[in-house]
Amino acid sequence: MRTVNLHSGTAVPALGQGTWHMGDDPARRDQELDALRAGVDLGMTLIDTAEMYGNGAAEQLVGEAVKGRRDEVFLVSKVLPSNADRRGTVQACRASLRRLDTDRIDLYLLHWRGSVPLTETVEALESLVREGSVGAWGVSNLDADDLDDLPTGAVPETDQVLYNLSRRGPEFDLLPRCREASVPLMAYSPVEQGRLLDHPALGAVASAHRVTPAQVALAWVLRHPDVVAIPKASSVAHVEENRAAAELALTVEDLALLDDAFPPPKRKRPLEIL
Repeated sequence: MRTVNLHSGTAVPALGQGTWHMGDDPARRDQELDALRAGVDLGMTLIDTAEMYGNGAAEQLVGEAVKGRRDEVFLVSKVLPSNADRRGTVQACRASLRRLDTDRIDLYLLHWRGSVPLTETVEALESLVREGSVGAWGVSNLDADDLDDLPTGAVPETDQVLYNLSRRGPEFDLLPRCREASVPLMAYSPVEQGRLLDHPALGAVASAHRVTPAQVALAWVLRHPDVVAIPKASSVAHVEENRAAAELALTVEDLALLDDAFPPPKRKRPLEIL
């Protein structure tokens, strides 16, 4: 698996696993556990979750999936902005650690910007790093101007944002801003939760390569050397499909066709959030 370096230089897989909407349905639990474990087997060892997902159910699912394999996995979780003051951030982290059944979260993110000053949240995150409960901290859903409001000298490991063929706004200013600071993006919903897949341009490229439209959409995100993609997959077959996308190389002609169908931004767009 190709890797991407976080700001600190830590290498993580370019293709990880998301868990939004996982853990909610007990009837799907065994299938979801199998999917997460298969992903780890295939090198997709970065697993992203959050206290918000299923009110902690996704974290519990992840904890069970990686039991006995914790050292193989790079765990990412997030604190809600409503919990992101000095005390609340620490308490939220403790609760996530219990649900994940681990002594550390490798990367802990502010889920989005709320009313708590960023300086206060960063101070709390850095205190968790110092005590060893968190390996490093980052942010999610912060636009370029939000990053400028971080405390002087405070640089996140990553900025996790909505980025896919139909949500190309980050390319105008956020992606260049992050590249300048050596901060990779982490792309959630890289196939727009399946809503992209009936587009004829994706179908044409997929047919040419004898792959699925989802694999084309995912390979398009993964074409960047400094973007991590974290698609969700609830079945082993879907995990295997995602993993194969990491080996798909799109041609110049493919990219031109996709640019025609999904034009890159020519002006600033507000950062979109799902």
